[in-house]
Amino acid sequence: MRTPSRRALFPRRAIPAAALAAAAVLVSGCAVGGTGGVAGKARESVDTTPGGTAAPGSGGPSGPGLAIAPTPGGKGQNDPALTSFYTQKPAWKACPDDPETDGDEGEMQCAKVRVPLDYAKPEGKSIEISAMRLQASGKGKRIGTLFTNPGGPGGSGIDYLKSWAAEYDADIRKSFDIVGFDPRGVGESAKVVCLSDEQRDRMNAEDGPDPKDTAASDAFAKAQDEEFSAGCQSRSGELLPHVGTRNVARDMDILRVLAGDPKLNYLGYSYGTYLGALYAEEFPDRVGRLVLDGAVDPAADPLDDSIGQTVGFEQSFTRFAKDCAKRPSCPLGTDPARAALVGVDFLDSLRTNPLPSRLDERKLTSSLGWTGMIRLLYADEDQGWEALRSAFDMAMKRGDGTAFVAYADDYNGRDENGRYDGSMDALRVIGCADGMAEAPSPARVQQVLDQLRREAPLFSRDSTPADFSGPGCPSWPFRTAEKPHTVKAPGSDPILVIGTTGDPATPYAASERLAAGFENATLLTLEGEGHTAYGRGNACIDAAVDAYLTQGKMPAEGKRCS
Repeated sequence: MRTPSRRALFPRRAIPAAALAAAAVLVSGCAVGGTGGVAGKARESVDTTPGGTAAPGSGGPSGPGLAIAPTPGGKGQNDPALTSFYTQKPAWKACPDDPETDGDEGEMQCAKVRVPLDYAKPEGKSIEISAMRLQASGKGKRIGTLFTNPGGPGGSGIDYLKSWAAEYDADIRKSFDIVGFDPRGVGESAKVVCLSDEQRDRMNAEDGPDPKDTAASDAFAKAQDEEFSAGCQSRSGELLPHVGTRNVARDMDILRVLAGDPKLNYLGYSYGTYLGALYAEEFPDRVGRLVLDGAVDPAADPLDDSIGQTVGFEQSFTRFAKDCAKRPSCPLGTDPARAALVGVDFLDSLRTNPLPSRLDERKLTSSLGWTGMIRLLYADEDQGWEALRSAFDMAMKRGDGTAFVAYADDYNGRDENGRYDGSMDALRVIGCADGMAEAPSPARVQQVLDQLRREAPLFSRDSTPADFSGPGCPSWPFRTAEKPHTVKAPGSDPILVIGTTGDPATPYAASERLAAGFENATLLTLEGEGHTAYGRGNACIDAAVDAYLTQGKMPAEGKRCS
């Protein structure tokens, strides 16, 4: 899910932007996607090791105010300057086994593909995109390649494919080579690095000053922002202007051609719907069967996203709390009207009374508590709510913060050894590259606050105008030219958009707007809780998507699954 910074999304609570669909995969089962050939010997590669990239001023941006973003309408394979990229020969080979996963990566193939660092200067430096594919299992029935993206921004398509390839329906496995790739700036594809593991540990756990002390809170947030931005510039400066989603869409078109497909077949979740939408805008005549699940509205500005998510998560938490209050021994009490308030009060109380955990002797702070709670709200009422009740029970009744800390770690991309996967660095960096750099007017900020007071009084009760004075990138070294806008994709093949009515991270209204904006799209609705719909075990949704992907059969307009 494309979102503003943690501060703009949940002011004063230091919760990461509620966007990383890869975290949702781990809870709910909702998903969510060559090498060798060099693009010309004369091209330079970008050194993406920590400390190895040029700082701003040496090939990167020179400072705030510089607008950097490609304009829509890339020529792709019709651009002679890109010929060497579109004609390279990927060297697909058996993937090395990953000891941290249960599957056998040896049955999959891995490759690296060269793409321009800057599409405006394709003769300049290049970077490598890492991809993984599971070849179609059926003989003589192959339709083509199904590209995937699990969300984020920052979610690894390679990690997704490792975990979820076997879960696809047999007809999908027979019909498609399934390809997951790490978008530029993510995982194995020119990974952006901004903070050390120690810095990330500290920032994730920090609660900061009392939110009633506005001046101190603003100074704290500014210091965090400056530390993050300085770390990005020193470790990954040259990459920063070029990791935006429109560039990823152009990378995906190169991958499509190298796969031998005349059109793109694609399954994108959450933020992956934004990637799919920009691809359709860039290359409408190359759109094949696109499934966009848990949609982001490209026309929404960052504060619109922030409002929608804050309201969505408060509504989801309130439904959870009311359900909990009806059950024996609910840690939030037996009054459905007060249960949500009890939960919020407890999470806020951790600011002054953090709880011990059994994970590296770390404390459950308010920040980690809110993060763990948000992470579980990504799941549906069957899985996520049960786990959330258990986490509250452990913390409130036994004084043990282990469960909440563990869920926060999972959300933040921290493994048991204290190493971070970089997904949160990528989330914010890509977000800033996608159009989160302009500060809103005071009138707009007040409008946001007034709406949140009405629609999300619990989750916004400590908010002040200063929380929304900058959309998360005030210290960023450049200003993107990317702006919110409706994507129409005239001339494209039919596109399938899926929305879930109780989705807190990508509220249902965004799916409605995305589908309405396209000139040729159908909206499929899941009535229920949780983030995204396909692959979560709903037979109605799964059958409709499978029929569209394998047969090109679009579900009836207005179809709803419960």
